[in-house]
Amino acid sequence: MSDDDPDAATDADAGASAATGEGDTAVRRDRFSGGPAREFLSSLAADAAIFEADLAVDRAHTVMLAEQGVVDDAVAGKVLAALDDVEAAGHGALPDGEDVHEAIETAVIDRVGPDGGRMHTARSRNDEVATCIRYRLREDLLATVEATLAAREALVDVAGEHAETVMPGYTHLQPAQPTTVAHYLLSYEGGLVRDTERLLDAYDRVNRSPLGAAAFAGTPFDVDRDRTAELLGFDGTVRNSMDAASARDFLAESASALATLATTLSGLAEDLIVFSKEGVVELADAYSSTSSIMPQKKNPDTLELTRGVAGDAIGEATGTLSLLKGLPRAYNRDLQRAHASVFEIAGDVREATEVAAGAVATAEWDEEALSAAAGEGFSTATGVADLLAMGGMPFRTAHEIVAGAAPEVGDGDDPAAAAAKVDEAARAVLGESLFESVSREEVERALDPAASVASRDSAGGPAPEAVAEELTAATAGVDADAAALDERREALAAAAEALDAEVATYG
Repeated sequence: MSDDDPDAATDADAGASAATGEGDTAVRRDRFSGGPAREFLSSLAADAAIFEADLAVDRAHTVMLAEQGVVDDAVAGKVLAALDDVEAAGHGALPDGEDVHEAIETAVIDRVGPDGGRMHTARSRNDEVATCIRYRLREDLLATVEATLAAREALVDVAGEHAETVMPGYTHLQPAQPTTVAHYLLSYEGGLVRDTERLLDAYDRVNRSPLGAAAFAGTPFDVDRDRTAELLGFDGTVRNSMDAASARDFLAESASALATLATTLSGLAEDLIVFSKEGVVELADAYSSTSSIMPQKKNPDTLELTRGVAGDAIGEATGTLSLLKGLPRAYNRDLQRAHASVFEIAGDVREATEVAAGAVATAEWDEEALSAAAGEGFSTATGVADLLAMGGMPFRTAHEIVAGAAPEVGDGDDPAAAAAKVDEAARAVLGESLFESVSREEVERALDPAASVASRDSAGGPAPEAVAEELTAATAGVDADAAALDERREALAAAAEALDAEVATYG
């Protein structure tokens, strides 16, 4: 996807846009038409991803050229009709070419003769491909945003059903403090909120048009870059022509946002895999698989693949940055390899998001097993220390007392038995009973996982009242981001309709 001539095919009368002969293309002639490197140079197969984008860019550019008086209306009409024929035939019917841009131009010239080459006036494949990539990528980003919204809705819905379902919380994979299923799920909803924001931010930087930059040094023709940006639904232009033709930082940003989303999903998948293994979560059959030899197995295969997609996405983000890091301005053919795999990973991450959302929405949480596990490992110890500190004891002293009791408190101890062991530790440290400072009832309540959770009602905490506030805010956040998504999609749809209407006037 390279063009070293900023105004290639600008003069049909001079023969630059002559009808192609057998084996020729719009760009290559005899000198550059053969040799073993032709296939290596070609990106035509991979360019299927931007076939529709290129047609839209060609139409907008042709309309603008006609409006500016650079090409005659009659010629523009013939070119636009030929583009309709090319679209109807499909990517698979394109003639040979180094890329989709050359192949489409060749197909247009084959249909209308030398005047077909006027379509490329005041344009290079450099600004053309940069525009096509952005045109296509913005759709991928919006589709992924939609998937994150569905995932957030699933998390909120399930959290709303389990605001009082106590479960163990972990640090270092060790029982730490009791929490609730709702609080746990909303922690991932919060991560997906930021993933949505990153994708929308990336979209806004992707949605700027490079068209009109030509090879990199602009063009002497009287083009209207803002008009083509408007017809294609871009929010504006990348103004500096060298920056416009060569920049691919938007690919790196998008790949990084996708990789970060995939990492969020990977954590969720890992948790559910572990919880499934522990028997506290039952994944739906639709999101599980079985063994070809062990009929009793129910494996969390979809979640394992979700976890695996994160590795691919991280690799793509790293690969994109690695490709870009040593490139000089302005255009280099290395850039041909920068975008196709970003489109691919965008599809993979979107699908993984949808799968993770489905797995969460259909999973069954074993409330009895979770409740039984919530107090394991003396996970209410911090609650007891907090209670003592709230009663006036220095927290470090309280920490020392509870730490002394920890080896003695067993998972089978009820709150009364555990309270007695904490009192023994207090006597060793303080020389007096713990119950001189706090009541036995308060200690026993702090040792109960459900009561411990209920006491943690600070903003964003696991107490049902705090979770209720989070659920309300999360629902409002989903609605706001859905509106932002709709706004962007409606703008693109309106631009597409406007372009179609302009094209129709040349029929």
